[in-house]
Amino acid sequence: MDDRELIAAAREVAVNAYAPYSGFRVGAVVVDAGGGVHRGANVENSAYPSTVCAEAAAIAAAASEGARAIDTVAVACIDADEPGYPCGNCRQMMVEFGVRRVLVGTPDGGYVEHTLDELIPHGFKFAD
Repeated sequence: MDDRELIAAAREVAVNAYAPYSGFRVGAVVVDAGGGVHRGANVENSAYPSTVCAEAAAIAAAASEGARAIDTVAVACIDADEPGYPCGNCRQMMVEFGVRRVLVGTPDGGYVEHTLDELIPHGFKFAD
């Protein structure tokens, strides 16, 4: 998949999000180091800390299928008037899996590309 297809896929999976509280449906697609594609959508909960972000859901899907390194994360919110950037927790999850780049969808269907270092310049990681 090219970058535009990844953002389109993230927008498609966002339709399946469970977001009755915020009204912001978010989808994410991750491409693991082997080229596998994994999807996730946000799943809210009335106990707010129990909510699962789309990025976390997609990373969990990848890890559940054996991925231990992720190349790209594409994320899109279909209900926002501006790009929906990953939260700090999701950025830290991306550090854990060595994400190389993050594509953030824009309301017009485009995207902005970032390195993970741009989004979390001093992410925590135990020494290798």
